[in-house]
Amino acid sequence: MNCATSEPPLEELPPSAKLVHKILEYEGKCTQKELVEETMLAQRTVRYALTRLEEQNLIETHIYFQDARQQLYSLK
Repeated sequence: MNCATSEPPLEELPPSAKLVHKILEYEGKCTQKELVEETMLAQRTVRYALTRLEEQNLIETHIYFQDARQQLYSLK
């Protein structure tokens, strides 16, 4: 681990965050609902995984024009 940064590498994130990251790697942009369906994880768990990935600056959010209440997530 690099001492100059406090960000853990992907390997040190929870398994749920790794799974969500992998789904985004294969699928591209996904909504939270789509990630729940793809990963078969609870909505709360996916939300936590997305938060951890956002904290590490590994994903970005986009406007989902089909439903403005949702966001699209993708890898940076």
